[in-house]
Amino acid sequence: MSSARSSGPGGGAPAPPPPGRALRDGLPQGRAQFQQQLAQLEASALGGLDLIVEQLDRVLESLTHQDVELAQMVIDDDDRVDGRYLEVHQGILSLLALQAPVAGDLRLVAALLHTIKHIERMGDQCVNIAKLIPLSGHEPPVRREVLEALAKMGASARSEVMQCKAAFAGRAVDLAEDLVRQDRDINRLNREIFRMAIEVGDDPDTREWAMHMILVARALERIGDNAVDIGEQVAFVVTGLFREFSDSSHGGGERDPSLRSRPEGP
Repeated sequence: MSSARSSGPGGGAPAPPPPGRALRDGLPQGRAQFQQQLAQLEASALGGLDLIVEQLDRVLESLTHQDVELAQMVIDDDDRVDGRYLEVHQGILSLLALQAPVAGDLRLVAALLHTIKHIERMGDQCVNIAKLIPLSGHEPPVRREVLEALAKMGASARSEVMQCKAAFAGRAVDLAEDLVRQDRDINRLNREIFRMAIEVGDDPDTREWAMHMILVARALERIGDNAVDIGEQVAFVVTGLFREFSDSSHGGGERDPSLRSRPEGP
């Protein structure tokens, strides 16, 4: 009896914790591990944008020099982009199976799922350009002004890819919104290349090459669109509201954010 009375704060063995306390005490450690894994997945996803920059550099060089072998490398290397997509996608699903994120974490998870899909689509557009390069032969009847406009488009698309990565990593909504300005330049060049292509003359080989360049310009324009889409995910992560920065179905004009903003999660 005396030993039972001496147990607890006054001496002897401490009293057992109340039911549920051990589980509650374990939560901070579990949440810290969750945060670490989520940060690793974000870094892996944003690293996919570095792969896109590499693919863009290669495909633009192969376009300028009609380098069919380099274009084939772009096609073969698409497996890396696809692998990154699967890695991040499966990692997020596994993370969701272990813990249920809330508030800002849930927004980030949703944004990463969207972002990695846009990155995969960018990789597909690089492959589409690479597949067009051999179709014109080793010495196609190029028009220098068209190639120069495509080079400008490619540089703008590359800049957008790098900027959307910086915006996401820094949660910089202003940087994300600025993507629309660059995208307008890409859209303008796309229209200009289309005009030049239909005015190249009557030579069948030249017209065929020009039609291929229209498809190249369209692929670059889509890469820019995907960069803007990633920028929209940045705004969603920060504010909890999803809004489209621009309306591609109406000539790329900016929308009134008040008409498009809506809750999309916690």
